[in-house]
Amino acid sequence: MRKNWGLSSGPARQFGDRRWLLPFLASLLVTATLLLAAACGLFSPPYPGGGGDAALFDAVSLADWDDGARSVEAGIRDRLLGGDAAADDENPDDAAVNSDDSDAEPPRIAYLLEGTKGDGLRMHRTLQAIYHPRNQYILHLDLEAPPRERIDLAMYVKGDPMFSQVGNVRVIAKGNLVTYKGPTMVACTLHAVAILLKEGLDWDWFINLSASDYPLMTQDDILHVFSSLPRNLNFIEHFQLSGWKVNIRAKPIVLDPGLYLLKKFDLTMTTERRELPTSFKLYTGSAWIMLTKSFLEYCIWGWDNLPRNLLMYYVNFISSPEGYFQTVICNSNDFRGTAVSHDLHYIAWDYPPKQHPLILSMKDFNKMVKSGAPFARKFPKDDKVLDKIDRELLHRLEGRFTPGAWCDGSSEGGADPCLSRGEDSVFEPGPGAERLRGLMKKVLSWDYRNGSCSSLAYDQTKRDWYVPKSKG
Repeated sequence: MRKNWGLSSGPARQFGDRRWLLPFLASLLVTATLLLAAACGLFSPPYPGGGGDAALFDAVSLADWDDGARSVEAGIRDRLLGGDAAADDENPDDAAVNSDDSDAEPPRIAYLLEGTKGDGLRMHRTLQAIYHPRNQYILHLDLEAPPRERIDLAMYVKGDPMFSQVGNVRVIAKGNLVTYKGPTMVACTLHAVAILLKEGLDWDWFINLSASDYPLMTQDDILHVFSSLPRNLNFIEHFQLSGWKVNIRAKPIVLDPGLYLLKKFDLTMTTERRELPTSFKLYTGSAWIMLTKSFLEYCIWGWDNLPRNLLMYYVNFISSPEGYFQTVICNSNDFRGTAVSHDLHYIAWDYPPKQHPLILSMKDFNKMVKSGAPFARKFPKDDKVLDKIDRELLHRLEGRFTPGAWCDGSSEGGADPCLSRGEDSVFEPGPGAERLRGLMKKVLSWDYRNGSCSSLAYDQTKRDWYVPKSKG
């Protein structure tokens, strides 16, 4: 029996079938015609001078496109820096402190309020103490807080009539795991900034606070004083990384398990050490900041690669929240001159300062007030000193907002005047404004700011610059 080796299941086709020959000859003729036309220059480009100029045309087109891309990049850069501020190359500090915003709309502040397990009620109190309809608020309970506590916080915000009416308080629904000494705290801060930018909210400065922070003056005091300041100033304590911090923080290679695990663990260290970077200088300072919208847009969008490069570097860094933003701003030609080395907090330290500050109590009250700082930390939960601050500095009753000019209701019979909202761009500054104005006069003076992003050393306990002693 004959076997059929063809791929078709039908009867085998005879080998003598030559119907393929005619299409083959036709395609051969077309190919030969195209080759002859190309050889004779029939399809040469219509540029004078032939193919050489065609290559020149392509190069010019790419150059024009590249210039266009650079002009777009420059446009973004100029917009974020406020136009002419970036052009002042002679002395960027002058551009930072000499602008006049007296006729501008009063500023708006975006707050990030962070807490962990058991901080839900503390966040209620702090939010009421710092609330103002003009501002924006993002609340974040980290992953260690149980879901019930996060839900209770969200329901409190949703159920408050003022929050619902104004719509300026947001709760991050999915908590992030935050390790204080690791990069997860930086990631949480950038997450909050990204939410503010994505939703197109109006704000001029960004402040991060924890549940153990508390204000020492009203929002009317703060907004009134900052209404007369340039909007490009970044309040961020900073000084060059030196001494023991170089060996303890910069040279070890670490990994934060919070980046990939759902349970908090300590940082993991390797036995290897790394060299210090040579393409940028390292700076450190406080993790508590008041940064401008333009600088944080730069950190998120970045017209150059500096913020992203430094973010990757600080993933393997001990206490990266105390170094990332400081290193970005002090290595940026555009923003270096806007840095003011103060975190706007009163913090009590051991001498020399250790990793964590001292716990504040009643004995620190006068020092807090005298500092002129708008905030202080760390406070224990429901301590008596908080009641004293509410009573004597904020004039706030338990369970109510700190009163301000925006509170338009009647206070007769003990009623809460902040149940009714009035004009939020009018302020009633009190003694706190005078204290804050005194602090601003100090930190914006040339003698103080002359150490900014320089080789001068910084005394955290005295909050001042000094010339370090030479090792020789």
